[in-house]
Amino acid sequence: MRSLLLSIWLAVAGPSPLLAQVEPWDPTAVEVDVELLLLVDVSRSMTPNELEIQRRGYAEALLSGEVIAAIQGGMLGNVAIAYVEWAGHTSQRVVHDWAIIRSREDAAAFSQALTDHYSTGMRRTSISAALTSGAEFFAGNGFSGLRRVIDISGDGPNNDGSPVLAARDRVLAQGIVINGLPLMTDEGFGGQWTLPDLDQYYINCVTGGPGSFVIPVTSWTEFAGAIRRKLILEIAGDMPPPAAPVARARVQKAQAGGSYDCLVGEKIWQNYMRSWEP
Repeated sequence: MRSLLLSIWLAVAGPSPLLAQVEPWDPTAVEVDVELLLLVDVSRSMTPNELEIQRRGYAEALLSGEVIAAIQGGMLGNVAIAYVEWAGHTSQRVVHDWAIIRSREDAAAFSQALTDHYSTGMRRTSISAALTSGAEFFAGNGFSGLRRVIDISGDGPNNDGSPVLAARDRVLAQGIVINGLPLMTDEGFGGQWTLPDLDQYYINCVTGGPGSFVIPVTSWTEFAGAIRRKLILEIAGDMPPPAAPVARARVQKAQAGGSYDCLVGEKIWQNYMRSWEP
C-alpha cells in the first residue's frame, strides 16, 4: 500500500533528489500520510505568557474543524504528530511523544496533554541542535509516512551549538522537509537576540525541502490563525492555490535564494559577550 501511494505521490509531485535518501521502509510500522514533528521554541527570551499562548495555540489548532478535515481528507486519513520544546544545544523537552491522529477524539487527547501544565523557559537558542535531534526523533518511532516534516518555531537566530546551515542541510539530506514559524513579536525581553528580518533568516538558513514554506508571526493575536494555517498546509502537503490570496498573504516559500549571513546569531552573541569583557 505505501509503495503504491508513494508512486502516486511521485507522479503528482515530481521527482525529488531528497526522496532517494529516505530511510528504508519498516514493514511493521503504521502507515500515515505524514510524520509531523512540532519543534517549539521555549528559550528565555519568551515570556511565560508567550509560552502559554504557544501551547494553547497548537492545542486549539489541532481541534479546529479545518485541521481535522485536512487529516481525514488525506490518502490514508491519519497523521503521526509529536510535540517537542527546545532552547539551547542540550535543551530539548518532549511534551508529547509520537501519536497517531485519525479523529477529533485523538486530537483532543493530544491537545489536552499540551495544556495540562505549562513549563518554564530554558537558556540560549540552538536551532541547529533542535533540527539535529529532531531528525533523530523520527528513527524508530513506529510510523511510516509518505512525508516527514519538521515544523519549527522560534523568536531569534541560532546562537548556540553548531552552525545552523550545515545542520539544516544534513536534515534535508535525510528527506525531511523543514517549515518555519518565525516569531517576530516584541513582548519578550530578549530583543537584542532577535532580528528585524527573522523571516528572511528562516527562509535562507533554516527551512527547506520540497514545498517548504515560512509563515511569520508579527503579533501574538496572529498566532492561533498562523498555526492552524500551517498545520493544514503541512498535512495537505502543498502550498495554498493561487485562488486563495488570503491564505497566501503571510506564507512565503522557503529558500528564496540570494546571500544571507547565517552566522548572524552567533555574531550577536559574541558581541554581547565582548561587551562584558574588562
